[in-house]
Amino acid sequence: MTQTVELPLWALLLVLAFAAVTFASHFLFPSVRWFIRRRMERAVSRLNERLTRPIEPFKLARRHDMIQRLIYDPEVGQAVVDHAREEGVPENVAFEMARRYAREIVPRFSAFMYFSFAIRLARFLSKGFYRVRIDELDEAVLEGIDPEATVVFVMNHRSNMDYVLVTWLAGRRSHLSYAVGEWARVWPLSALIRAMGAYFIRRKSRNALYRKVLERYIQTAVRSGTTQGVFPEGGLSLTGAVGDPKVGLISYIIDDFKPGESRDVVFVPVAINYDRVIEDRMLIGAGETGVRRFRLRAFDVVRHVMGHVILRITGRFKRFGYASVSVGEPLSLSDFLAANPDVAHNPTVPLARRMMARIRAVVPVLPVPVVAALFVKHGAMNRNEVAGRFHSLVHDMRVRGAQIHMPRSPRVDPVEQGIELLLVRRVLVADGPHLRVNEEERGILRYYARSIAHLCPSDFWSVEFDAT
Repeated sequence: MTQTVELPLWALLLVLAFAAVTFASHFLFPSVRWFIRRRMERAVSRLNERLTRPIEPFKLARRHDMIQRLIYDPEVGQAVVDHAREEGVPENVAFEMARRYAREIVPRFSAFMYFSFAIRLARFLSKGFYRVRIDELDEAVLEGIDPEATVVFVMNHRSNMDYVLVTWLAGRRSHLSYAVGEWARVWPLSALIRAMGAYFIRRKSRNALYRKVLERYIQTAVRSGTTQGVFPEGGLSLTGAVGDPKVGLISYIIDDFKPGESRDVVFVPVAINYDRVIEDRMLIGAGETGVRRFRLRAFDVVRHVMGHVILRITGRFKRFGYASVSVGEPLSLSDFLAANPDVAHNPTVPLARRMMARIRAVVPVLPVPVVAALFVKHGAMNRNEVAGRFHSLVHDMRVRGAQIHMPRSPRVDPVEQGIELLLVRRVLVADGPHLRVNEEERGILRYYARSIAHLCPSDFWSVEFDAT
């Protein structure tokens, strides 16, 4: 036992390396993870004291544990068996496919990343590009929501900036978990989005096993009280109008709801509107061709970014007008089912339509959409005619209960602001005191006019204009 053993230097280094790895994995790493987790739990506890709706334990669970919980769910297990039988593959192969789907869907939420970084970034980006108007949620309304209920923000989808604005909207109240499409599954963007608590979905997937894994994740999150954000249109609006709902994600929530047993779900309608949608030309083009593909060449991205940087450096950059968010009247799922027993067997579509109607009712009325609506209807006008018709239309919409978001400062004329933003983009052309529409850009006018067309008086539009 006391004999001297000679080893080559490389063998000694290898033994020491294995010993170091074993020590770290069995003693050091667990202790470090425990220390970091304890600090995180204390930080989250302090954070929860100032949030209206605290972060749920479900969001703080280890991602590995959440994945295991999901793939061993009985309904997912049955879906694995069905998939194996239908595809003629062994069940262990189908099980590994379910595990891959679960790893793809389940986020890696970081409270630090969300509340210390994401919200600050959202505020910086929003204020950098827009004058932001975000209606504060009425405290009385919040207090009226059962603290045990799960809140689901239901939103129209105008731009990818929607994610930024809504993150800011909900940031001082709770963490918001929302679905993002496959466009965001690009490194390092995917890692950032996972850390913010968002989950990826394959919107066009018809794979029954995948849909079941996604369904059970959403139902587990809702059952655990995690605040959700849903875009029921299923994609960006190609026309500018608030579209019809696609009920996939909402149906998952409703199908798992058992009146009197499940915690209540409260849907909060959120309406978003812009004086300028960054992607408007791309969306209009997709609407004209009928092909919803938004592929950007790297050269185009670099060119636009460099152009924006030059404008910033030279001081010639002007913000894109207003970006506004309005909040409508919340709708309790249990109250809806109790008040509508005739649709209790299939409440998804009626509820989704009710929510879309509430979203349409609170779409913010902004300067550019109003000016666009006037030029779509009347054509060429001088500035005085625009101003008179502008104030008349805004007054009529205010009387009808619309959410009017105009400059608060008396030094800023909303009419001139709307006109100038359209002149800069060459959508309008100035001929002396008269303004006329650039016919090549009429599609832009119609796109913005449609965002508020449903709020205008019934006799405002001619039959030729499709407000939807």
